Amino acid sequence: MPRLRVIILDATAEDSDTYNIVLWADVPAGRASWYAKTGAVSAWKDATATDNTAIANGSVAESLTVQRVPKGSGQPARQQFLQDLWTGWQTFVTNNNPWQRYGSTWDGTTWTNTNNP
Repeated sequence: MPRLRVIILDATAEDSDTYNIVLWADVPAGRASWYAKTGAVSAWKDATATDNTAIANGSVAESLTVQRVPKGSGQPARQQFLQDLWTGWQTFVTNNNPWQRYGSTWDGTTWTNTNNP
């Protein structure tokens, strides 16, 4: 489980309502190897060694995104907006498995199918 879920990095120079954001999602255990990237570190400069290890070993998926929050919304509305953005990211990581059939083969006669979790 990631230590944090949403990290606001900064507002863009062009629009103070548009932010560079990092989202961290928990990766289902059976898929960590697909997200693993040896030596990977967070886009957030204040990530801890533990955070970076989780990103590198694939147990946490990081998304760096630019997001415009509703103009003129107050802090609570902005925070809810970003929480909803994170919920969508976590749902995607949990439910999207493009590797389910990775490694399935056909030798010309017989199919060997995989079912990666």
